[in-house]
Amino acid sequence: MDATFRPGRASDTDAVLALWARSGAEPSHTDTPHSLAALVAHDAGALIVAESEGVLVGSVIAAWDGWRGSIYRLVVDPSQRRQGLAAQLLQRAETRLSRAGALRLQAVVVESEPLATGFWNATGWERQRERLRFVRG
Repeated sequence: MDATFRPGRASDTDAVLALWARSGAEPSHTDTPHSLAALVAHDAGALIVAESEGVLVGSVIAAWDGWRGSIYRLVVDPSQRRQGLAAQLLQRAETRLSRAGALRLQAVVVESEPLATGFWNATGWERQRERLRFVRG
């Protein structure tokens, strides 16, 4: 697959949200243009997008909080799956976080999504079983 990778921009928010919707990514109340624009304004490199022929076909958020690197929203357009794009996005996210100083990485994955869990099981990442995740908002 011919894809170009680059940091996401505030002007990409509508396209990213459309990608997430057509990809069947579990929606969240933070899936808004305002939230994505705030992410990009706060950390310009956190949103990584993949483009093919001018269309966004993949995204990943690689967030660094100074303590731990977190990976969210690894999403690939259904028409572009099974071509290695998710692995390329993950590699770019890992590289970004490593360069930022992250020694430990975590990924937030929707457990009920078999495509997502299948991908992560094949990556060599270890599924953490001894921790619960609590959220607010």
